[in-house]
Amino acid sequence: MVKVIASSVRKGNILDIDGKLYVVLVAENIHPGKGTPVTQLDLRRISDGVKIAQRYRTTEQVERAYVEDRKFTYLYQDGDSYTFMNQETYDQIPLSSEVVGDYAPFLQESMEVTLSLHEGTPIAIELPPRIVLEITETEPTVRGQTAASSFKPAMLSNGLRCMVPPHIETGTRVVISTADGSYVERARD
Repeated sequence: MVKVIASSVRKGNILDIDGKLYVVLVAENIHPGKGTPVTQLDLRRISDGVKIAQRYRTTEQVERAYVEDRKFTYLYQDGDSYTFMNQETYDQIPLSSEVVGDYAPFLQESMEVTLSLHEGTPIAIELPPRIVLEITETEPTVRGQTAASSFKPAMLSNGLRCMVPPHIETGTRVVISTADGSYVERARD
């Protein structure tokens, strides 16, 4: 554990508060005209997902947990468990659906991901910012509809829906953002 002043805490940091690990969702330094400056933190407990808000004086000390980031390869899903392989030791490690969270639909076999480990236990996952998926279903383009920049709904090969430009047809491979599942561009392959 490393003690840091509250004003240096940033989004994504892992904090140890009363023996429990929290991930920082929002970190905001507030300097009122009168009074002591404070740091407002919105946190999510890693063990059960409970969200809390904490307020510290900017000079107060908080404990930042030591987290090690390692590269892993996604292998397969088995029920509610997702199996990853350490690229250095070839050890296989199962992750629960709670840790994988909303990233589950974006996982593809042999995808390289970064796992954040705390004392050897995986606590968070980071995917590549963009992935390539295929459009499995979309409406045909109606002639004359392309005058305004409009988007149409499309079903992706991972089962998610997103909005795509009218020129995208069924079977087209597209680049999708893993942050929000939105269309980025047509794949260049």
